[in-house]
Amino acid sequence: MAGDYAQQQGDSQAQVTPVRAEVERVLVEAERLERHAHRRVCFWSYIDVTLGFPAAVLAGISGATGLAAPDARVPAALLALVAAGFSAGAGFIRSDVRRAVNRRSRLAWAEVEAEARLLLAQETQLDREAVQEALRNLFDSRTRAIATHTGDGSGGTST
Repeated sequence: MAGDYAQQQGDSQAQVTPVRAEVERVLVEAERLERHAHRRVCFWSYIDVTLGFPAAVLAGISGATGLAAPDARVPAALLALVAAGFSAGAGFIRSDVRRAVNRRSRLAWAEVEAEARLLLAQETQLDREAVQEALRNLFDSRTRAIATHTGDGSGGTST
């Protein structure tokens, strides 16, 4: 009897160790990809403002210049062209869309990270079937996060 119990504990310990190692690997991956997504959100926010704000200011200045005096048409036209260039660049790069995709990616990886931390915290209280179910849920969340990150699941673009 005592040998059976020791063998069960050994089997249980053998099951826990690879599960814990895999959950920790997923946790590290989720933390890393969440940080990368956060940096991309910040970058695309900066690009959006860098292109959008000057376009709006230059468009306003060119309109005011054009209306101020008939002789100011050439400078107004040049300012309007520069504003149009900024606006076209912002539309071409689609930084607002890229920022939104990376926000979704960041949130998805944060969900994976939270699930992994919860599984690590509850691992010792769960039976084998519950650990397997939690692990399946964790991998499903990871798959959704990967799809969000690559744009497959959200209709976004790869960034």
